[in-house]
Amino acid sequence: MEKGYYVRDIAPGQEVVGIFVVSQASQGSARNGLYWRLELQDASGCMEAKIWHPLSAEFGDIPPGALVEAAGRGESWRGQTQLNVTRLRLLDAEESAAFDQTTLLPQGPYDPQTMWEELTALAEREFRHAPWRALVFSVLGKADVRAAFLLWPAAKSVHHAYTGGLLEHTLGVFNLCRRLADLYPHLDRQTLLAGALFHDIGKTEEFSGGIANDYTTSGRLLGHLELGLEMLAPHLAASGLEEYLQRHLKHLILSHHGEPDFGAARLPQTAEAFALHYADNLDAKMAQCRGLFDQLTEDGQEWTSWQPTLGRHLYRSPRTPEEPAASADKSVETGADGDPSADEAAMQKKRREQLSFF
Repeated sequence: MEKGYYVRDIAPGQEVVGIFVVSQASQGSARNGLYWRLELQDASGCMEAKIWHPLSAEFGDIPPGALVEAAGRGESWRGQTQLNVTRLRLLDAEESAAFDQTTLLPQGPYDPQTMWEELTALAEREFRHAPWRALVFSVLGKADVRAAFLLWPAAKSVHHAYTGGLLEHTLGVFNLCRRLADLYPHLDRQTLLAGALFHDIGKTEEFSGGIANDYTTSGRLLGHLELGLEMLAPHLAASGLEEYLQRHLKHLILSHHGEPDFGAARLPQTAEAFALHYADNLDAKMAQCRGLFDQLTEDGQEWTSWQPTLGRHLYRSPRTPEEPAASADKSVETGADGDPSADEAAMQKKRREQLSFF
């Protein structure tokens, strides 16, 4: 079964047929009867769709997460394109299972394989204590861990909620912690970086991933902090890592949310725990800002809608004018020992080029 049209390709006046996933569905009332308001999603984005009476009466339920074949016409409504659905069919379980669902999953701005290569190369360089290396590469060497990092989102909706989002967030926090360790040399660099690497690994068990990406039973009952410790336990036992370092790593994972009101099992009580918490929070907030600003598509639009999770509107300020290209890349990334790292600079340049706004 072919995907057909993508959301990004639908324009007003266009007749389209495509396979989409229903991310939201609700009913409303119009003069001529009930109608359905849907949010249809694929890898290119989301769009609103309407099913008007009498076609709307044919559907008693349209469950979120369902795959549908929708036909209709693109229309402009309040500056946005929406789909006026003229035909809708829910795919059955066999059709849904056979369909290439990667065409429907939201995609991040970076290539997951590139990020995985960067993260493993940095881990190879940073972890010099033999037990830390044994632990790190015991975990990263598992095929299911690699597969999950390449696919899993970092959250259900707020930040990095797309394919490879967990890997992007982990790499972002890892790099922030590297720079914090450069700036504050009293930090235990390898313990902090191990915390950055594994702080959210439990999310591969907390979330289902895939089209629905909902909380699992274990995720609801235990949460990703406890699940992460359970996942690491056999690797820690076999690593030979000193007991006090194991204890510190566990503390970093349990405290990285900062406050109990935000999900922390313990308050940060070491310098490394504070560093990890703020790096985690900063990376999440920057990703959230980027996603919100990407939605400001109208010329001159500067403010986002009200954001309940932040308790405010966000303002997209005009950027400082860019310098000529010849002087834009004068800085060279340096490693922990102060020596230039051409490989790392190349990796970061490759990843930056994947972002449309650079």
